[in-house]
Amino acid sequence: MTRSDDTAVPDYPGMLRMDGRGVVVIGAGQGIGRQTSHALAQAGAKVLCVDLDPDLANDISAEVGGVAWVGNATVRADAERLFAEAPGLLAGIGATGLGGIVDIVGMAQYRGLLDMDDELWDWHHDIVLRHAYLAVSVGGRALRDAGGGVMVFVASASGLTAAPRHAAYGAAKAGLIGLVRSAAVELGPIGIRVNAVAPGIVWTPRVSGYLGDKGKAVNAANSPLDRVALPQDIAAAIVFLASDLSAYVNGQVLSVDGGVGVKFPYPVPDHL
Repeated sequence: MTRSDDTAVPDYPGMLRMDGRGVVVIGAGQGIGRQTSHALAQAGAKVLCVDLDPDLANDISAEVGGVAWVGNATVRADAERLFAEAPGLLAGIGATGLGGIVDIVGMAQYRGLLDMDDELWDWHHDIVLRHAYLAVSVGGRALRDAGGGVMVFVASASGLTAAPRHAAYGAAKAGLIGLVRSAAVELGPIGIRVNAVAPGIVWTPRVSGYLGDKGKAVNAANSPLDRVALPQDIAAAIVFLASDLSAYVNGQVLSVDGGVGVKFPYPVPDHL
């Protein structure tokens, strides 16, 4: 029986579709960025694949039928060039317009606070936070001029909690979370939603290279799901936040850590 006095039932699977929507993916070349580019393309989006490495940018754009763009997301001149060129490049691959920005750039070098130097501190704030500020500031104007859209950033569990030797990285990711929330409040009235995902350990090529099998096993044992995250786990959450399924989600940080962040590490005696 249809309830005439209730709200209409939408096409929920259709709300996940992004057919023809142009999305700029910053840091698209590998790991989370590569999987996100695939996920967006499978949902119908037209993807502008941004990477500092020309080979990575070209490879992923070929994989997803997108278009490559090479530049440094932490440099204002490059950010301005990117968003000046994005509408035309996206139109060239059949996009109906610029509708989204996904920023995945980030890296960490772990060092204790007492051994921290200014160079490493500043490096973290460039590679983790400065590009996000430029994406909001410069990219936000492009989205405004296009009539609105979505922004999704990759934060980190390190920005929500703490771990040894994560101070510079965690402080920069916490700054990114603050930026996301401020941008959501400021840009929401002009039709731009801004959200973030916060992963824990993700088994990307870079992470696997320095953690190895032993590190993977330790982190899997620390997760209630008994495994580490794969890049596609994070990409799936990003697609949700970029799609109309999350049309009333704004200024939020979605933890995608397998439950590690809610677990209290209470020691359990061996006999229990």
